[in-house]
Amino acid sequence: MYPLTPTSPGLKHTGPHSFRFLAIFHKLNLISLCIILCLGLGAFNSFSHAQTVKSKGKPGSTEIVAGDLVYYAQERDTLMSLAKQFTDKTAHWEAIGKRNNISNERAIPIGSAVIIPAELLTEEPAPARVAALAGTVSVIAKNGKEEVLAVGSILAEGSQINTGKNGFVTLALVDESRVSIPSNSQALLAKIRVTKFTKSPRTEIKLLDGRVESQVSKLEANKGRFEVRSKLAIAGVRGTHFRVGVNETGIANEVLEGGVAVGQVEKPNALVLPAGQGNIVSSSGVGQPIKLLAPPRLVDGYQLQAQVRPEFKVEAVENGVDYRAQITRDAQALDVVAESMAQNQQFQFPEIADGQYFLRVTAIDTHRLEGMPSIFPFKVKATPAPPFPLAPKHKIRIKTVEFKWTSIPNARSYHLQVAKDAAFQQLVLDQDQIATNNWKTDAISLGDYYWRVATVMENESPSGKQVDQGPYSGPQSFRVLAGQTVHPFVDKGSNTLEFTWPSESGQRFLVQVASDVEFKKILFNQEVNQAKALMPRPESGFYYIRVRATDADRFIGAFSEPQKFEIGLRWTTGTGDALQSSSGSVTPSVK
Repeated sequence: MYPLTPTSPGLKHTGPHSFRFLAIFHKLNLISLCIILCLGLGAFNSFSHAQTVKSKGKPGSTEIVAGDLVYYAQERDTLMSLAKQFTDKTAHWEAIGKRNNISNERAIPIGSAVIIPAELLTEEPAPARVAALAGTVSVIAKNGKEEVLAVGSILAEGSQINTGKNGFVTLALVDESRVSIPSNSQALLAKIRVTKFTKSPRTEIKLLDGRVESQVSKLEANKGRFEVRSKLAIAGVRGTHFRVGVNETGIANEVLEGGVAVGQVEKPNALVLPAGQGNIVSSSGVGQPIKLLAPPRLVDGYQLQAQVRPEFKVEAVENGVDYRAQITRDAQALDVVAESMAQNQQFQFPEIADGQYFLRVTAIDTHRLEGMPSIFPFKVKATPAPPFPLAPKHKIRIKTVEFKWTSIPNARSYHLQVAKDAAFQQLVLDQDQIATNNWKTDAISLGDYYWRVATVMENESPSGKQVDQGPYSGPQSFRVLAGQTVHPFVDKGSNTLEFTWPSESGQRFLVQVASDVEFKKILFNQEVNQAKALMPRPESGFYYIRVRATDADRFIGAFSEPQKFEIGLRWTTGTGDALQSSSGSVTPSVK
């Protein structure tokens, strides 16, 4: 860990740390000085706290001041014995003596305060815990054993975490810092420890491939350390939110909150990145700061996802060449469920269970730096699944409109809506509690409409049976046109009957004449390309005619309502023609 703030000078202004601190100030230019001052505020607070260390205390007692351990000496204590007791290394007695301005190794008055610097304290293991997980994530332990992780799993130092295509894991560290490892990544827990006595974190994550995102608790007060290392770079922080990723150009560093010191192994702390900036560290050096792209905005309509595969569209961000979206269960994006990449600004995810979620979206620039995130709450309500609409589709030519859809097993009922607009703000029919998978109505006039249908289930719950309506099917458009009709027929007594009807350009027709209204005894069945049909005169009696049109777009309409007509008796000549008079054909009188 490479600290971002000056080392606290301890009890005296004239100690060696003060000279180091002043030397740093002389080497910094004005801009760097401002950054260090901002990031080092906690360290200056630590300095002021150090002034409050009591010169005397109960022999053998300890307390923590500004992250360091303060011990009040007992009889026979020496710097060597204290070094062995608190740092596990006798050789540290000189550093402890220098920090406390004690020149004589054995001259420690009883009850006097001795500061044991935090950086010298003995470290002990601080295992990480799997706080959130999705998909398949495996871990290879230090002994080489591999196993699949689960929420609650405990990981020891030396564990290597591997996430697959749809694997996501967030680890909770001992100080409540969070480390999130998204899909297609490999990370090694190189060091996860705390100092004995003060519990100051000592964390080092080694990124082998992919990405890692860290939300680090403030470390100034306890002098904790947190580093993300990779093959080419080191990123060190004292409490911030940042990302590190491996890409084709090098190591990408992106700071979302606080500040991060980045550099190479041989040149650590080469650059301090403030919030909203990133850079690339490559084999050729530490890249200059680059402003991260602005947070993207979603196109409206995302709030309710009525399908199991959620879909989103993001507005273009200037200089954005790619976009990343993550579905999470929390606003902090620690519990990731799914991830999607898109260059066309449209995202589609795999199936997601019903519930409340958040979508976090970022834009990626030409350097492959990922920009500032935006997050949007949304709801998935996709069950019970809606039926598949069957009819009507496109248009109909019939007075009675019949809506049909597929049956859903165990459905309690269905809810049908018809509207004049696709948003269903102008409803003309809102019919619930339909027990079957169809519905007929004569209440829809000519015009353009949309229809949809939803499934209603009855579910068992601790409080009893609950009625649950699922999402509607996608809107289906249709047009109600005038139904086919036939002009009234007039028997003129001729040998050939002529039937006509209204028509539209490009239509073809099927004409049927039968002696019964059910058209089981069809006498005439003919397809014609014009709105007229000729039929030989049948015997006298009552008959029925109907016509069905096929439009130019090949839409086949319904038959017209059967029209009843009468063929009467008539007198004929020897040639079989109707006997004519000045008023027309002559028909016998019927008494």
